[in-house]
Amino acid sequence: MFGFRNGAHYAKNRAQLESFLANRFVEFLPVTLDTADRFGLICAGLKRKGRPIPSNDIWIAAHALERGADLVSFDGHFSEIEGLAFIHLQET
Repeated sequence: MFGFRNGAHYAKNRAQLESFLANRFVEFLPVTLDTADRFGLICAGLKRKGRPIPSNDIWIAAHALERGADLVSFDGHFSEIEGLAFIHLQET
């Protein structure tokens, strides 16, 4: 929400988010202790490798690992996360 509040189009972006979350195929995942632990493990592993990625993306990866889900993204840095089922989409 910081990005929304810090940007120039809060109302528009918030409305788009609400619409997206209302889709019956979208599930809002709360942060659990397991999510937070996975976040910490990922951060520590990336720090040891000297390969940091954005914190918000680490939360996304932590949720994917917790749920046993494949993560699909255009962002190649997800490949740095050990044990993550990652599908890297190529932009055309």
